[in-house]
Order: sequence, then C-alpha cells, then structure tokens
Amino acid sequence: MKVLDLGCAHGHVFEGWFASEEDYQAQRERGLLECPVCGDRQVDKRLSAPYVQTRRGGDEPPAAPPSAVQQAELLQRLREWVRGAEDVGERFAEEARAMHHGDAPTRRIRGRASLAEAAELWDEGIAVLPLPDTPLLDDKALH
Repeated sequence: MKVLDLGCAHGHVFEGWFASEEDYQAQRERGLLECPVCGDRQVDKRLSAPYVQTRRGGDEPPAAPPSAVQQAELLQRLREWVRGAEDVGERFAEEARAMHHGDAPTRRIRGRASLAEAAELWDEGIAVLPLPDTPLLDDKALH
C-alpha cells in the first residue's frame, strides 16, 4: 500500500491510498483522482514525509487522520443537502416562518438572511443552520 500526500489546484491537501506508484499514475492519467473537499480533478502529488515502519508485523500504513476523513464526509453531506434544497433567495426568513406556522409545505430550503433575521428565527423556535457563502458549497464546486 502506498500513501501519498495529494493536493488540488485550490490548495486543499489530502491523502490518497494506492496499491503502487503505477496505480497512482494510472488513476491520474484516467482522471479518476478528485479532491474530497471541492471536487477538483486537477490533483498532483505533494511533498510528504516518508513512512517508517517502527514495529514488526503487517504491511499496513497508519490509518488516515479521522479529522481529514470527517471533513470530507461533512462537506459531501453539505453539498448533497444544498443540492437538494430549494433556493428561496432573500425570502428565506419569510419561507421558514411560513413552514413553521403551517402556512407553506415543509421542505428543505436555502437562501439568504441577515444575522438579525437568523437571530429572530431562533428566538421564535425556528432552527436554522447558517452556512458561509463559500465556493465549496456552490453548485459549480459540486460537479
């Protein structure tokens, strides 16, 4: 097993696990490598420290850091949620209230609200999840 530090054109660094150097090269040439953070397919090897076996036994490298795996999984779930939510734009607070009071059908929505509007929703018992306006969640970064 070969563990490589990889990076995308946007500066995200992550690990890739391959059967061999040839396996890495073959996947790269076929365009199969993808950044787990933003989905960029322009992926290259980065400098990394060598792995040194310090104990006797199996050939298994150390497990990937949970934080990197968890970050990639979280971003993937957020992208799926954003992709499946109706964009109500500036009407977010109004639509959230209407759903909460039963005046509109319950559905997943996304949109824009000021900090004051979001605080008012919370005060009314309407749970909202503020997300940063980031290209990582943009539809263009989803594909």
